Amino acid sequence: MAYIKDATRFEGRLAPYAQRVQEMLDRLLVEPGAEAELDEAMRYCILAGVKRLRPAIVWLSAEAVAAGPSGVDLAAAERAAVAVELVHGYSLVHDDLPAMDDDTLRRGLPTAHVKFGEAMAILAGDALLTRAFGVLAEAPAHLAGALAAELAAGAGAAGMIAGQVADMGLSPVAGGLEGVQYIHGRKTAALIRAAARMGGVCGGADERSLLALSDWSQALGLAFQMVDDLLDVTASADEMGKTPGKDADAGKHSAVAVVGVQAAQKLVGQLSDRAVESLAPLGAAADRLRELTDLLVRRTR
Repeated sequence: MAYIKDATRFEGRLAPYAQRVQEMLDRLLVEPGAEAELDEAMRYCILAGVKRLRPAIVWLSAEAVAAGPSGVDLAAAERAAVAVELVHGYSLVHDDLPAMDDDTLRRGLPTAHVKFGEAMAILAGDALLTRAFGVLAEAPAHLAGALAAELAAGAGAAGMIAGQVADMGLSPVAGGLEGVQYIHGRKTAALIRAAARMGGVCGGADERSLLALSDWSQALGLAFQMVDDLLDVTASADEMGKTPGKDADAGKHSAVAVVGVQAAQKLVGQLSDRAVESLAPLGAAADRLRELTDLLVRRTR
């Protein structure tokens, strides 16, 4: 599949899910008794207009395995969607810190440490992560534990954080494309995979369906990050909402740096095809996941 720019359809498809999770985040974000300054920083970090991809994956995955919205545990899916977005938000706040990627622009706005100072940014990220598991603790009791386990696995020391450690050069990683896929598979794909599996839990997935979602989301997550690598060298700050070219300047592991633009585009297509093929056990119920896959690899920001 060729890399084709198509941002409008992508963001339009996610819009209903973005609106739904925005309302839930506004209601569930901060606990009573939180200091006003911390509340302001948390809201700044999480409520700015964004695509809300991971919450959409929760809902779409749940609907795919349940063969429609009526078979989804709505209360569980809503909390799963909020929790995964809180974790994603915390990861971006910490990723932008001076000790990490040292970025000044995120979602078209000053990053949290630029606006509030480094200490408040760290604490706001901590609070978002902690609140995510508080939100899941209030999910329906028969699903809360399984949802928390999936999110912890995706975000933890063998998942997203492992990828960040390797990306920062704090642990050994293989060279070439193998190293890139190791980092991307954890730093980006692991949380996307958690979102899909959490959706599967909310939709009552059996083991076969859960495996299909796992394989789809892992390939999708790798493709998604490779598109980011491509955009880092082809898009403007206005298009991306963050500073382009920083990964290349910092010598970060990326598909583009290892194999070049054309080969990276080809890899995106191969991963996209692999993701779609993984959905075969779900039949037509997964058509919206197939559409999302196509739109994700064609995005321009």
